[in-house]
Amino acid sequence: MALSSTTSSSKPAMIRRPPTIVCYICGREYGTKSISIHEPQCLKKWHNENNLLPKELRRPEPKKPEVRTITGKGFYDLDALNEAAWTSAQSQLVPCGICGRTFLPDRLIVHQRSCKPKAAK
Repeated sequence: MALSSTTSSSKPAMIRRPPTIVCYICGREYGTKSISIHEPQCLKKWHNENNLLPKELRRPEPKKPEVRTITGKGFYDLDALNEAAWTSAQSQLVPCGICGRTFLPDRLIVHQRSCKPKAAK
């Protein structure tokens, strides 16, 4: 059984993903239209969760990074914007005092219940 080719070129068609923007609070990707809906809700959730933490684990409110890199066509450099947002989201992580791994503060509490110092060999 021979396969017939309907396209004249042998290159597979490139599937372009729609552009996404990284949330500076949680680090997840959202569409360019959805991010303006997501960020206020994410910040509200962040405040609710932060207020439930013990005082020593509470963090200051994350600030939206300002990226002023504009391409020649007048658009924002999406890669620079996403890199700054990702860095901001990662700065919210807190290191474990025992093993040094980083966690969101509410997850750190759960982790520390089972984290044990490494035994010397």
